[in-house]
Amino acid sequence: MELPSCVREGEAPWKKMSKEELQTQYSPSKWAIHREAEETLKTFSQIGEQATKKARASRKNLLGVAYGDHEAEKLDIYFPMGESEVWPLFMFIHGGYWQSGSKDQSAFVVNPLTGQKVAVVIVGYDIAPKGTLDLMVDQVTRSISFLQKQFPRNEGIYLCGHSAGAHLATMMLLTDWTKQEVTPNLKGLFLVSGIYDLEPIIHTTMNESLSLTLEAAQRNSPQLLLEATQTQPGDPAAQVLVIVGQQDSPEFKRQSKNFYKMLLQKGWNASFEEFQDVDHFEIVWNLTREDFELTQEVWSTTDPAQ
Repeated sequence: MELPSCVREGEAPWKKMSKEELQTQYSPSKWAIHREAEETLKTFSQIGEQATKKARASRKNLLGVAYGDHEAEKLDIYFPMGESEVWPLFMFIHGGYWQSGSKDQSAFVVNPLTGQKVAVVIVGYDIAPKGTLDLMVDQVTRSISFLQKQFPRNEGIYLCGHSAGAHLATMMLLTDWTKQEVTPNLKGLFLVSGIYDLEPIIHTTMNESLSLTLEAAQRNSPQLLLEATQTQPGDPAAQVLVIVGQQDSPEFKRQSKNFYKMLLQKGWNASFEEFQDVDHFEIVWNLTREDFELTQEVWSTTDPAQ
């Protein structure tokens, strides 16, 4: 499949930016307004660790379930309360610019969702520099296939990715599942503050660990891949929610809006939402709250009765 040149010279705003401005646009913590950048990152990690500790202590779970042979290819599975073994599966893919973060500090949404009869799965994968982007995409693909085989009676698999995790979740829209021996029951995606065109990342310090070439960036850019594909959505009813925070950078917002528009052009059941008064990190750590608007949307979307 030949990739289109969707960001020709002069068309993409980031190409007109100085190196310093581009770096700032793709540094989410610098856009936080409620805390300084360093404090924002520290708070994000602390809340994630606290939520994970609480979830492991208070919910029935299977930790470190291997879906492959690599050390990082493990899942933490948290089960709803009750005796039923048929529930929706909500898979969370952490961010961290593909080079930081862990499933061990990402159980933000476990307690609110398991209390609403939704099973939650936190995905582990090899981050850079050990893991390449191609490997990460393959790992997330195989983790979903594994879950479908383990829980074939699920009431829908819902992917939620944050930042780099949103990119990995999005790549699943373009996966050829015939190569995986099973077609997952994908019913929805929550793409939170994601990156869908990776070329700008090549020109920032974030690429020092990733070592992305232009070819690798294009090969793993959902925006380009979606524009080039002629494939129709496997399930036209599956919902794709493209989400940003009010304090996400203009570049993050531009990427999300462009990707949302492309989804609509290609026939996906997509919606776009900007959550007010939250930054790139608060939008995820607030998932620990039952009264947070995004938590409520996840509840309603994953409810089989809806």
